[in-house]
Amino acid sequence: MLVPDLARFRALTFDCYGTLIDWESGIIAATAPWFAAAGRPHAPERVLEEFGRYQHRHEEGDPAPLYPEVLRRTALDMQAALGLPRDEAAARRFGASAGEWPAFPDSPAALTVLRRHFARLVILSNVDDASLARSRARLGDPFDFAVTAEQVGTYKPDPRHFETGLARLAEAGIAREQVLHVAQSLYHDHGPARALGLASVWINRRAGKSGVGATPPVAPGTAPDFAVTSLAALAAHVAAAFAR
Repeated sequence: MLVPDLARFRALTFDCYGTLIDWESGIIAATAPWFAAAGRPHAPERVLEEFGRYQHRHEEGDPAPLYPEVLRRTALDMQAALGLPRDEAAARRFGASAGEWPAFPDSPAALTVLRRHFARLVILSNVDDASLARSRARLGDPFDFAVTAEQVGTYKPDPRHFETGLARLAEAGIAREQVLHVAQSLYHDHGPARALGLASVWINRRAGKSGVGATPPVAPGTAPDFAVTSLAALAAHVAAAFAR
């Protein structure tokens, strides 16, 4: 894929978990005690597969609960699917874990670079406000605002996150064609972004890994404008574009 003229954009919208925050490492770490308690070896790839399967079902089946409850329900289904004992206390701890998931090592520095070049940085996230506040602090919080599932009452790939974010950017004089969406998940982000006519860049954090990780498979044809394997790489492209 050719890199577009990045200097033509005025705002970046970001997915957070999987793109800026390393949710797969967080999920794996949070589930390791389940296996230790059962005297079984940890199975990280299977954990991510079951997480992607059940989180998706709970988000789309009943979008009303806040993300910690989605995670709690997901945890109980994962325990059953993985042949582990049902543990309500462990499920509740998992539900509260999103704010503890680590940032990717390159995220804070790359966001500092991007902040210099764009009028607005915005998060569009499938979590609750409280969990996101903890994650924003891990990232140095360079963001102008965030749109969460708690605010819009649904979960991506429903387009309401994008519609709400675009409306707020329009109030600041930033048109849709001046917005670039930055995300890892083809399913949750690039599909709806492209359907709304947004340019998008795929941060392929799973480059070189097998499977789809913690997200559901995506239908063919969901093509971002271009792809990189890290946020640092995007920041380097941006810096070069604005230096021309």
